[in-house]
Order: sequence, then structure tokens, then C-alpha cells
Amino acid sequence: MIEVLLLAIALAMDAFAVAIGLGAKSQKQSHHYVLRLAIYAMLYFGIAQGVMPLIGYLLGAALMGWLATAAPWIGGIILIVLGGKMLYEVFAEDKEEEIAHIADEVLENDNRHQGINHKTMFTLAIATSIDAMAAGFTLNLLALNAWLACLIIGIVTALFSLSGVYSGWRSGTWLEEKAEALGGLVLVAIGIKIMFFG
Repeated sequence: MIEVLLLAIALAMDAFAVAIGLGAKSQKQSHHYVLRLAIYAMLYFGIAQGVMPLIGYLLGAALMGWLATAAPWIGGIILIVLGGKMLYEVFAEDKEEEIAHIADEVLENDNRHQGINHKTMFTLAIATSIDAMAAGFTLNLLALNAWLACLIIGIVTALFSLSGVYSGWRSGTWLEEKAEALGGLVLVAIGIKIMFFG
């Protein structure tokens, strides 16, 4: 169960970073508006992050018979690559600008009030959960109920998304990179464990 929680936290970090960006862009908005934004982030990111690893798990289960002996190595490599990608993105110079641009797309202005672009929010939820689909393959290698694991991943992401919007609203973007770095390190650690320690 500890592995599932660590995996869930690591996978939630992309959504958490984007949620912080959304909150930071909304610092001049009312509490009512930020609450609405936080609920949308929680629903979009949480549902996408819960469904995508389930798809990865089911695809992995279909292939497991062919890949049984190599599965721990494949799963470990997937997690290490995903973690490495997150760490690389932390040090990419344009990462903060990219998140700011995404936040601008989600938060669209009209003459009366600031609204939320749901189409972009949906696209963003899918984009931040693609890594979770790849990571879902590794659920075949852990001794746990995959459906429960996906539910936990979705709930953890929803909670992180909710808190991310409020963190950004209150404090700005200083947590974005730290969150992604932590997520990357955790994924690498779980990948190494799967490969070498089962």
C-alpha cells in the first residue's frame, strides 16, 4: 500500500504543478472564483489520473503473458524514464513559461467576469495523465488490487490539484518545480525497486 501511495503522489505532481500555475494566475480573483477553479481542477485531473493508469494496467495485463520474464525490467524502465523526464522538465528553462501559458489558456477573460475554458481544461487533464497510463503497466507487477490503486491515484491527484490551486493563489509558483522534482525522484526510486528488488 505504501508503494501505491508513493506512486500516486509521484503521478500527481504534474497536475499539482499545473494547478499551482492556475492558482497563481488567479491571485486577483475572489475566493468564490478560486473555489470553483479548484473544484474543476480536482474533478478534471483526478478523474483523468484515475482512468489513465487503469488503461495502462489493462493493456499491460493483455501483454503480460508474452512479457512475463522481462516485465519487471520493462516496468522499471518505464518508471525511470518517466521520472527522468519529470526531472529534466524541472531544469528546462521554459518550464515556468509553459505552465504560465497553459494557465492563460485555461483562464479566459470576457467582458463581465473571468471564466474557465473547459475544453482546454479537459485537454490539460489528459496531457498531465498520459504518464499515468504508462505507469499503469507497472500495476501488474505490484501485489495489490489495480482497481483500488487507480482509485487511490485519482483521489490523491484530486486532493493535490485542489491544494495546488490554493497554494498558487496564496503563494505564487515557488512550489511548482519542487513538486515535479519530488515526483520524478519517487518514480525513479520505485522503478529501481521493481527492477532489482521485485
